[in-house]
Amino acid sequence: MQINFLRPFLGVILWISASATVVIAQTTSSPVLQKFTSEEHAAQITDFQKEINIEYRDPAHSPLPAAARKKFVTLPFYPIDISYCVEAVFVRDSTSAAFLMPTSKPREAHYRRYGELRFTLDGQSLHLSVYQNLDLITKPEYKNYLFVPFTDLTNGHETYGGGRYLDLVGPLGKVVRLDFNRAYNPYCAYSDRFSCPIPPAENRLHVPIRAGVQSDH
Repeated sequence: MQINFLRPFLGVILWISASATVVIAQTTSSPVLQKFTSEEHAAQITDFQKEINIEYRDPAHSPLPAAARKKFVTLPFYPIDISYCVEAVFVRDSTSAAFLMPTSKPREAHYRRYGELRFTLDGQSLHLSVYQNLDLITKPEYKNYLFVPFTDLTNGHETYGGGRYLDLVGPLGKVVRLDFNRAYNPYCAYSDRFSCPIPPAENRLHVPIRAGVQSDH
């Protein structure tokens, strides 16, 4: 059975589950975001890791096959690293036409490019496109869900070869806190039952992102 897979919490919705929790990104229309300490950041990401582990243990929401779920303890996470939590300048794209984003199955998902996040990491200027699913915006509870799929130099050996995802909730302000410690794998990393969007070429980061969920293999 093919499952169309997009979920606002941890990136995708399994049959558009209304019970999903949405992770809200901190944004602001001013050039400065509220600061927090490394201890506060670590506590936030620890909570995020606990939540995703709870989901993976839950038969109603877990992407894991039954045998793997029974043995599941925790996902493999990189050490929490506040240096991978960056402030990105958001540039809105109000002219982008709808397009079909390929997935891991023959199905294609309808998206539009919502805008671009521009940021600096390890001294390098980088950017990622933000996308909006055109099917989800018709559902009031998910109309502000935004999607940032990406690949980086860890894929295929330290992290899942098909890339990873980040979630945001719009509308986005001029500055967005982009935290790669929240990067997670698409469900198709765990089972071929799922149809997962493939990160577009414009979202290939030519740096290693050693934060978030690692590969199980």
